[in-house]
Amino acid sequence: MTFGAVVRRSRGRLPLIGASALVGSLSMLALPLAMAQAVDAIVAGRGAGVPVAVAAGLILLGVACDLVDAFAGTACAADAAAWLRTGLVRRVLGAPHRADRFDSGDLVARVSAGAADAAHAGPSAVALIAGLVPPLGSLVLLAWLDWPLAVAFLAGLALVGMVLRLFAKETAAAALDYQVVQGRMAARLSEALAGGRTIAAAGTKGAETRRILRDLPALAEHGRATWRALSAAGARAAIAGPLAMIGVLVTAGFMLSLGRISAGELLAAGQYAMIGAGLGSLTGVVAGAARARAAVARLAEVHELAPMAFGGRELPGSGSETRGLNGRSVKAGRLEFREVAVAGDAGPLLDGVSFVVPGGAVAAVVGASGSGKSVLAQVAARLRDPEGGVVLLDGVPLPELSREALRRAVGHASERPALAGETLADAMGPGRSRVEVEASARALGAHAFAVRLPEGYDTELAVVPMSGGEAQRIGLARSWPAERVLVLDDATGSLDAVSEQLIEDALAERGRTRLVVTHHVAAAARADLVVWLEVGTVRGVGAHAALWTDPDYRAVFAS
Repeated sequence: MTFGAVVRRSRGRLPLIGASALVGSLSMLALPLAMAQAVDAIVAGRGAGVPVAVAAGLILLGVACDLVDAFAGTACAADAAAWLRTGLVRRVLGAPHRADRFDSGDLVARVSAGAADAAHAGPSAVALIAGLVPPLGSLVLLAWLDWPLAVAFLAGLALVGMVLRLFAKETAAAALDYQVVQGRMAARLSEALAGGRTIAAAGTKGAETRRILRDLPALAEHGRATWRALSAAGARAAIAGPLAMIGVLVTAGFMLSLGRISAGELLAAGQYAMIGAGLGSLTGVVAGAARARAAVARLAEVHELAPMAFGGRELPGSGSETRGLNGRSVKAGRLEFREVAVAGDAGPLLDGVSFVVPGGAVAAVVGASGSGKSVLAQVAARLRDPEGGVVLLDGVPLPELSREALRRAVGHASERPALAGETLADAMGPGRSRVEVEASARALGAHAFAVRLPEGYDTELAVVPMSGGEAQRIGLARSWPAERVLVLDDATGSLDAVSEQLIEDALAERGRTRLVVTHHVAAAARADLVVWLEVGTVRGVGAHAALWTDPDYRAVFAS
C-alpha cells in the first residue's frame, strides 16, 4: 500500500473535487479583475453596475465551489476509509499468526484513527495541486498587467515556497511520531482492559494507569512539535508574505506613476500579491497531506501481511473413508508431519517434527511449557504455515487444499476460545443452520446452558454469562462439524471430570482423528499414541505405557 494507491482508490470523486477546486481558484483569480474594472469605471465616471454584478457572481460561485468541495471531499474520505478498513481487517484475519507482531490496541488505532487520516490522501493530493493554481495564476495575471509586477512577485514567491517546504518536512515527522506513540498507548490500554479483573484484584489500578499513560508527555511533545512547526511557518510567512506583497505594491505604484497601469489595476495587483503569497490555506493543506502520508506509511506495515494462500484440491474419498496406497479402504483423517519447522524470534519453535497419526486415532501432544505444543496444534489446523516441511491430510499437503475443503475437514478448539458474533448461536456455529447448531450443542452438553438464557440461542453474546468451561463448550461446538480431524489445544481444561468424560465419549462416537494438546496424564493414557515434544523437537512417539518408563516423560506431568 502506498500514498499513490490510496489516491487512485479515490479517483471516482477526485475529478469532481478537482473541478470544484479549479473553478473556485479561477473565480478567485477573476475577482480582482472585476473589482479593477469597477474601480476604473467609478474613477472615469462610468456606471459600475456590470463589473460589480460580475464580482458578486464570482463570490457566489466561489462559495458554491467550496460547498461542493466540502461535500465531495467528505464522501471521498469516507469511501476510502471504508475500503482501507475492510482491506486491513481482511489482512489481519487472513494472516492471524503474522499479525501477532502487532499489539491488538495498536492495530485498532491503525484501523480506526489511522485509516481515517490516510483516507484523506486523495482530497489532500488534489488540494495540493489545486493550491498551486492561485500563485501560478497570480504570476501569469501580474505578467499580463505588466511584466515588472511578475518579476517582483516571483522573488517573494520563492520565499513562500521555502517556508512551505520546511513546514511540510517538520509536520510529516511530527505527525508520524505522534501516531506511533498513540498506537503504543492504545496497545497498553487494550492489555489492561483484557486483564481488568486481575488488575482490580491485585489493587494495581494506579500503577496500570501510570503504565498506560507513561507516553503521554511524549505524545504531548509530538503534538507541540506540530504546533511549533505551524507557528514557525506563521512567523516565516509574516516575513515572506508581506515582503512579496510590498514588492508588488511598490512596483505597481511606480508603474501607476508612469501611467503604465490604472488605479484599478493597482488594486488588482495588490490582490494578486495577497492571493499568491497567502500561506493560511496552504499550511492547512500541507499539514493534512503530511498526516495522511504518515498514516499510510503505518497502514502499509499491516497491509504487507501476506494472507494465507489456498489451493484448489479436494480430499480423496468420503468424510469417513479414503483409499490407501494398496487400494484398500482405510479410515479417513490420516495426519502426517514431515520435517516441520517453525521459526520464532528467539529461535525455532518447531524443528524437524515428523510423526503420523492414523485415521480415526487419538494422538495426545504433551511436553513442558514452551515445548511447542500450541504451535504444533496451529500448524495441524493450518492456522499458521511452517517455514519448512509439510503437513499432509490423507496424503494431500494442507496448502494445496481449497479453503472450503480444509475448513470442512479440520476443526480447531482452544483453551481460551475467542467468541465472536451477535448471538450465542452465531458464536456456536457461524454460518450454520439452527438445527446444526443445536445438534452440536446437545452433543457437547451446551444445550441445557443455552435454553436457560432469556432468549435461548438468540441471546446477545455480549450479555451471556459464562464460565471458562462454558466458553470452552461453545468453542468445541463451533469446531464440532469438522469431518476428519479435530485439533484440541487443551480445549477441555476448564471442565470438571464428569463433563470432560461426557465430551470425550461424544467425540469418540464420531470416530474422527483427534490431535489433543494436554497436560493431564489421564488424557495421555487414553490416547492411541502420544507425541512427546521437548524444546520444539520430538522426543518420542508411542503408547503412553511405553513412554512412561522414561523418568523424563513422567516429569512432564509432574511439573
